[in-house]
This record gives sequence, structure tokens and C-alpha cells, in this order.
Amino acid sequence: MAKVKVDGIEVEVPNGASALQACEAAGKEIPRFCYHERLSVAGNCRMCLVEVAKAPKPIASCAYPVMEGMEIFTDTEVVRKARRGVMEFLLINHPLDCPICDQGGECDLQDQAVAYGKSFSRYEEGKRAVKDKYVGPLIKTIMNRCIHCTRCVRFSAEVAGVPEMGATGRGESMEIGTYIEKALTTELSGNLIDICPVGALTSRPYAFVTRPWEVAKTDSVDVLDALGAPIRVDTRAGEVLRVLPRQNDAVNEEWLGDRSRFAVDGLKRRRLDRPWVRRDGKLVPASWAEAFQAVVQGVQGRTLGAIAGDTCDAESLFALKAMLNALGSTAHDARQDGAKLDASRPDFYLFNSGIAGVDEADALVIIGSNPRVESPVLNARIRRRWLAGGFRVGMVGPNAELTYAAEKLGEGPQDIAAAARFLEGAQKPMVLLGRGALARPDGAAVLAAAWELARTANALREDWHGFNLLHHFGGQVGALDVGFVPGAGAPDAAAMAQGAVQALWLLAADAVDAAPGTFVIYQGHHGDRGAARADVILPGAAYTEKDGLYANTEGRVQKGRLATMPPGEAREDWKIIRAASQFLGVTLPFDTLDALRAEMVAQHPAFARIDQGPVAGCTDDAGPAGGGALDAAPFAPFFGNYWQVDPITRASEVMAECVQVILPQAAE
Repeated sequence: MAKVKVDGIEVEVPNGASALQACEAAGKEIPRFCYHERLSVAGNCRMCLVEVAKAPKPIASCAYPVMEGMEIFTDTEVVRKARRGVMEFLLINHPLDCPICDQGGECDLQDQAVAYGKSFSRYEEGKRAVKDKYVGPLIKTIMNRCIHCTRCVRFSAEVAGVPEMGATGRGESMEIGTYIEKALTTELSGNLIDICPVGALTSRPYAFVTRPWEVAKTDSVDVLDALGAPIRVDTRAGEVLRVLPRQNDAVNEEWLGDRSRFAVDGLKRRRLDRPWVRRDGKLVPASWAEAFQAVVQGVQGRTLGAIAGDTCDAESLFALKAMLNALGSTAHDARQDGAKLDASRPDFYLFNSGIAGVDEADALVIIGSNPRVESPVLNARIRRRWLAGGFRVGMVGPNAELTYAAEKLGEGPQDIAAAARFLEGAQKPMVLLGRGALARPDGAAVLAAAWELARTANALREDWHGFNLLHHFGGQVGALDVGFVPGAGAPDAAAMAQGAVQALWLLAADAVDAAPGTFVIYQGHHGDRGAARADVILPGAAYTEKDGLYANTEGRVQKGRLATMPPGEAREDWKIIRAASQFLGVTLPFDTLDALRAEMVAQHPAFARIDQGPVAGCTDDAGPAGGGALDAAPFAPFFGNYWQVDPITRASEVMAECVQVILPQAAE
């Protein structure tokens, strides 16, 4: 550690830290454009100039390492004059677009020009003009505004691992863009908008929609990805206009996948906004009372089962399970994808190392998963660990471009055991099993084989838990936590869909083809496959339209909050189930969300631990039940494409454009 004085304040910082980091440790704000704490140092904007004792001129603090006894001055006349000069040069070619720029109100250049710039410019010559670049359907470019900070170039190469952005030309002829005009193929491209300090890269779908001071901002959690990234939902006049990431170093750092960011237009399309009942073979509008009466008539005298979708909040799952149990049924299942999960112990279905645990691992075997498509932000963290060195990655499954080098260890389940040799000698080995690898007839055997691999590799210890299951959506772990799996002898989702029950309640489950003759109640928010087959439709709320608890793939419970009201007559899901239970004669014992949560926490204490990661270590290495022999068939990709995977993204026009533009380009 080195002791440094900043404006007379003595601070202690690690050896090798920069002068800028020392200034921040002392509580001093240093302006910057090119510097970003999660990217390599470029040192090319010169806005972070400070004065150092005995130095002949101001230095760029982001690129200047501290030394013992160094004295730094952040607000001298020399520093102020230097920063004003830098700002004057930056604004020479920058257009006066502030009144029409989408970055207005959130622009670093705007803020710092006011705080550190001059009130006039001596430049009278014409400004240079740069052609706007096409980089895909998600990002709008206005390259006249670019100040060549190269943040976008460094993010693409270092974090996303897709080095498609770069600089061409030199001096005044230098331009930033894709070398060949094409759409960006990274699933993290939206983060370029966040890190751009000017309005050169803005959101194309959000362009000219609103101003940042006109929107209401609500903290929530993303459910379109099992990582469960903390998000901010921006709304105006009852409409979700934008989703942005919030920072949480233990989960998403400050990044967000493109699907979670840009699919928000799907929240207002193809919505179910009133109850419907099928009469004479046709769905007709109905009142809530008529819909509930139809449910009572349809369920009466029939065996009832329920299948839950992938983005349901824990409260609605708990309520639906409680209602079915009160009706004498334990036929409830949240595994509409057919994954052979073992819910008897949490560590059989959790990402037990924790998302942040990737930073500690020194070897990884990926089984039947493509993290780049299933969880792009997690994939970026794996890539960062790989770049740091001392970390090897092996893969059992189909070929995939992961953005880091991975040794191919095999194609199918029979190659899992042999992967133990790859993990030999690792101090903290990780096994990452994709949920898609369990959605096959031998899924239970695959789960047992992956657990045995972790045990053989000494990854199941009191100080380290190296077995990790990567789920796909934000509601999948919470469903397992509340026990939304079949009771003893009860049919699973596949059996229920094939006719094992006579009445089927689908809670936002859209991947189920119910057998002919089954009475289907669909409760959800979009007119997708489940609604088309239903006999009764009960309009529910999307994740931005209700308060709810969600557990991410590592079991971290986070709060989703209501940002806007459900459309029309749609209601929050737990309220619909509570009303239905009254009509069915098994009134549930809670009338408020707080009462429901109290009941749920009493039975499942994990939901009381808000924003807490997994418990470190493994105290019992006994594995899940094997359930048959391994199949020789190789693992196959679970998602056909990254962009359309659930009712919200399938309703999104932006996601549809991504499929049309990016998928063919990526296949070339």
C-alpha cells in the first residue's frame, strides 16, 4: 500500500493504483471521458488532468501510477486552466445538438462542459462532418458527436469479446465504426449506449421518444434472463419506455443483455386485457365473474393440474400451489421445458459457486450449455476471468462461439466423466451444467453425471461448491424454491399435457400443447400459444406490472416492483388466484401481498433473505438420483435464437428485426 496526499488529505491506496483512483479514495471528483473502471486505460481524452508536486506539467491521472509520498492537487489554477483548454478542444468539432440529442440530460460532455469548461469558444472555422454508421437495429449513431474516447472499441474487444468496433484513419480523418458496415453481433451491444459519454451512440428504438426528466424511474429486476440483473424501469403515462441496468458487482456488475434491454416494446403488443371464455368453440369476452364461473364449471368433477411458466413471481406460484393442494391435487409442475431437475436439495439446482465465484475459479467445464446465448452477462464475466490468465475452459456439447478459448471435450453425456481429467490439479474447479441439457429423456442421468464430475474433481468441499446449474429465466429457481414440482405419484408437466389430468391451469406457460379434451385455464399476459388453446383466459400482469419476488440462478432473492399498472382489466397474478380460490370454495388465508409473503416465508425461509448470494461450500456430496442410463445422442442447442424465447420477446417488433438482420449475418 502507498500513502498519498490529495489536496492535503492523506489516503492509502494499493501499489500500482492510478492517481485518479487515489483522488476518488480521497472523495475528490475527477472529470473523465475515456476512463472507465471496467475497461483498460486509454489515456486519450486528457480531461482527468491533475497537478502533482514537482511534476513539470499537469498529468493524466487515469494513466499515472501513484508512488509513496506523492502529493496531488485537483483544483489549482493550473488544473482548471488545463481542463478548460481540453474542453475547448473537445468542443471544436462537437455539434450543438443538445436540444435534439437523446443523450441530453444524461450526457457526461454536457455536464462537464458546464462544470469545467469555458463560457465561450475561440474556434470560428467550420466543424468537420462524419457520416453516420449503421451498426444494427438497436443502436443509432450520430458520429459527428464522437470525441474518440474509444470506450466502445475497448468494450467490444475486452468485455463483449466481439472486436467489431474500431478506428480507421488518423488525425482529423479518424473515425470510429465497424470496419465493414454491418450490424453488431454481440448480445451486449446495448451497453455501448451506457458507456458512450456523448450522444454518438444512442438507443435506436428509444430515439426521440421522451426526455429523461419526463419519466418515472422504478428499481426492479430482470426476469428475461436467469442472471436476474437489477434494472431500472423508466415509464411515462403508463407505458414502459426503457429498461436500464443498475449496478451490482455480485450479479451483473453494470451490464445488461440486449434482450432484457430492448424487448420492452413487447410489453404493449398482443396483450390480454380482459377475461375470455370459450363458447360454442369460440373465445368471447366475459366479465371476471363469468370467467370464474366458467372455471368452476370446467374444474368440477375433473382432476386438476397446473403448469407454471418461466417468468412467474414466487408469490403467484406459492398461491397457485396452495390452491391446488387445498383442492386435493399435488399435480403442479414448473418445468414446462421438460428439464429433469431434482428439487429435493437446493444445491442440486442452483449456481452454487455464485456469479461472483467465477472470479475465484481456475478451471471450468461447460456441459450442454452456451452461456453466450443463455446468459450473456455471465459469459462476459467468464471471459474476463479467462483474460486474467490461470483459467482453462473445457466444453462438452455443440460447437459455439463463446468469445473465449474453450477446449472441446466431447459432444454428449458419455463424455462427461472423461472431463475429470481436464479438471485435475485445479484448486477451485467449476462445473457449469446448462438447464437445456436436462430437457431430454436422460436428463436425470445427466444431472447425476455432472454432479459426480464435480465430486470427482474435488469441487464439492466445505470451502468451495463447484457444481452450478445455469437456468434460463428469472422465475425458474423461485418455482423450485416454493416446491412447485409434482407431489409423490402425481404426474409431471409432460404427463399432464398428454392428458393425465382432465383440467389444466396454465400460469403463463406457453410451451405446452394440451391434449384434446382437456379443459384449459390460461392465466397470463400475452396472447401466445397458451391463450390460443385456452377455454378460459384470465389476464395477468407482466413482470413490470406487479410487485414480486424472484430468485436468480444462484438463488439470490430480489424484489421486482410495479412500474406501471396492468392494461385494461388485467390483474396481478396472486390476486387472480386468490379470487379463484374463493369461487372454488377453498379461500386462501391471505388478502394482502404482505400476508401472502409472511405465509410463504414461514414455509420457505429462503425468501426472507433478500439480495443474499448462495451459502459458500458443500457439506453433503451425496448426489441426486440417477434415473436411468445416459443417452448416446449429443447435446443440442436449447435456444433457436437469442432474441425470441418467451411471449414478451416474441411480441416485440425490435426483437423480430434483430432476428431478420443479425441472425443471417451471424450465420455467414
